[in-house]
Amino acid sequence: MTNTPKPKLRNPVPPQPQSPNDSVVNTQKPYNFVSFPQERPRLEHPAGHDKFDKNRLHGTLFLTLKVKTSLHISTGIVVPGNDVQIRVSLIKTMVQGIDKHLVIQGSSLKGCIRSVYEAITNSTLAVVTSRFRDKIPSERLPCRNKEQLCPASQVFGALDWQGLIEFNDVKCESIGFNTGFMPSLYRPRPEPGSAYFDARGKVAGRKFYYHTIRAIEKGQNQGIAIQQAAREYTFTTQLQFKNIKPEELGTLFVVLGQDSNYPIALKVGGGKPIGMGTMTVEVSQARILQNFEDLRSHYSTYTPDNNHLLTGEALQTFIATQIKTAHSRLIQLPQLQQLAEVLRYPTDREPPEGMY
Repeated sequence: MTNTPKPKLRNPVPPQPQSPNDSVVNTQKPYNFVSFPQERPRLEHPAGHDKFDKNRLHGTLFLTLKVKTSLHISTGIVVPGNDVQIRVSLIKTMVQGIDKHLVIQGSSLKGCIRSVYEAITNSTLAVVTSRFRDKIPSERLPCRNKEQLCPASQVFGALDWQGLIEFNDVKCESIGFNTGFMPSLYRPRPEPGSAYFDARGKVAGRKFYYHTIRAIEKGQNQGIAIQQAAREYTFTTQLQFKNIKPEELGTLFVVLGQDSNYPIALKVGGGKPIGMGTMTVEVSQARILQNFEDLRSHYSTYTPDNNHLLTGEALQTFIATQIKTAHSRLIQLPQLQQLAEVLRYPTDREPPEGMY
């Protein structure tokens, strides 16, 4: 019996950044890491939910999200193709509403937005698995004291603490879906000494997958048919917020790709390593309530007027003002620069070939 040599990785693992100023772009892997800020997170008492703070912002953002590479958010259920009128033996399903429109759960959108918000502010991680808890710097462990929360936890919530933004489900404007193919994906390999850990044996930072010009489908190993939203499918949703600081709203705008100096897109759903899930965001309208009179008039009638609805040039001016405030008060520039190298869109990057 002969010993078959084990296949070697096609791409060697390059060194990873050890500090915010050592940003190393990994051109071989479909992902890279955004390092943690050197300073400890600044923990503060969060805004309450018992009343509207007259010194903060309240309102609604109206978002339009456009699919740039095929999108699939799995229900975890695989059914015979005939169950959804598709000529395949098995298909992995995506959520559809009763009207046959594809749906992105609000929790999925919240998760991908929060991860970027955490990365560009001096925040803790939201979730840590017990297996690698000892590899996480102690100051980056999730907030557990609701009286003292990091910047991201103040906005998105923490254990026993509700956040300041309400995420609704995201509905596709088109009826039906496209049939795609999800190749087999390689498991993460965060063994000691790999790209996942720094010289101290701690995690290298937050992991993000690059955008690519297209997603790999058939032709790589084996996989399964999936329900998906194809390129240029359009989704719409609303985000309600209350008691938000201008810098917090400005940071949210940056995460949504509204900063022309850092044009980034979201990565949503499954198949991120092979290029799936790229979505761009347009803030089409915003209803902003900034003082007591705005709040009283808005909530004292059944049919609020549109006097506080921003569109066009007024909306862009408002967004730019909040982004400027965020850069001066909240955003960590080294981390934003590292993140922009990964999530920049448009891109000319090809999806990975072979083992990654």
